Amino acid sequence: MGNHKTGSEARNFVLKPEFQKYFEACRVGGSIVVYDNLKNQFIVSDTIEIQKETLPASTFKIINLLVALETKVISSENDIIEWQGSTDTVKYGYRPEIYHDMTVKEAFEVSAGWVFVELAKKIGKDQYKKFLDECNYGNGNLSQGDADFWNFGHFGISPMNQVEFLKKLYDGNLPFSNTNMDIAKRVMITNEYDIRAKTGWTRDGGINTGWWVGYVENSKGVYFFATRLLQDRKNNTPTFGSCRKEITKSIFKDLEIIK
Repeated sequence: MGNHKTGSEARNFVLKPEFQKYFEACRVGGSIVVYDNLKNQFIVSDTIEIQKETLPASTFKIINLLVALETKVISSENDIIEWQGSTDTVKYGYRPEIYHDMTVKEAFEVSAGWVFVELAKKIGKDQYKKFLDECNYGNGNLSQGDADFWNFGHFGISPMNQVEFLKKLYDGNLPFSNTNMDIAKRVMITNEYDIRAKTGWTRDGGINTGWWVGYVENSKGVYFFATRLLQDRKNNTPTFGSCRKEITKSIFKDLEIIK
């Protein structure tokens, strides 16, 4: 790993343009931010794209879970949300395996968007506005008429902002109770490489926007990450979904974060 450093102590960057080869191999545009907590160092694929805001898609489920808990719309991750009997398969695709009553925890794990849309209707945009502002999460644009402003419309967050939010969650430095932050961290566990994370994918605007965000905690330290893939849907590839994790893990291996 190179030791070229730029910026202030608070913004200690190591630029790794060679990471782009992994995005190119997947035939996507994209970028990654990795923050090494011990070294207080951002390891980035570029300096421009990591600041650009796009829809967070299902990565928003992390903060959505926290808001739902804090506003007492749900009492725990084990609350069961009743299946409403209909969903927009044009917007969300046909996924019959998720069309049933389920716990919020299961909905997070299988990315059942309808559950979080139901929670969003109860939370309301005023509450979202308050918490998003307090967390400094995203661009604050909640003008999308429907409840799911994280999948469609003009709400956006950058990879840098995602990582900053995840670090605040890890540090317990967010406007949520410690109990609720602990629940979110627990629900994020993926059972591989000590990674706590969430994927996201929206097809809004004719663009595949894919995410994998989270953090790895191991004997070397804590590493926060946000990987975002962008692809014109005219150039769809069947590997888009799997590339979100594959690119990230290849970079983690390069950085010796995982073996």
